[in-house]
Amino acid sequence: MVYLGLDLGEVTLGIARSDSGIIAYGVGTYRFEKDNYEQAANYIAKYIIDNSIDVIVLGYPKHMSSEIGPRAEISELFKNKIELKTNKKVVLWDERLTTKQATFTLKEAGLSQKKRSAKKDMLAAVIILQNYLDYKGEKENG
Repeated sequence: MVYLGLDLGEVTLGIARSDSGIIAYGVGTYRFEKDNYEQAANYIAKYIIDNSIDVIVLGYPKHMSSEIGPRAEISELFKNKIELKTNKKVVLWDERLTTKQATFTLKEAGLSQKKRSAKKDMLAAVIILQNYLDYKGEKENG
């Protein structure tokens, strides 16, 4: 099984992958026109089909109170677009604090503000996918 992790923003799509189902790694960050989710969905749908991705995990940005806000609603719509374009199921995965965690990790690594900004979305996607893989592994082994 090949897994893909996604962190959707207003102008970026962080992309991570796992070929083993155990370890996630960063693929890159796709930039698109502000709020042009159709453009981002077309790009990632092609990637999913071209790379025979089996499972797609999309970050689901709930509020700390667990309420669903506008960003989470956009993720739900993006999930539907990907499912229609690829005929694959997309898992929505709670991503609260992943971007903050990614930014902190990059800052601790000593990266400049510019480099942190360029890599945070990809790292957030890695964290989302790794959290999903860890949960799935614990569930299967526990």
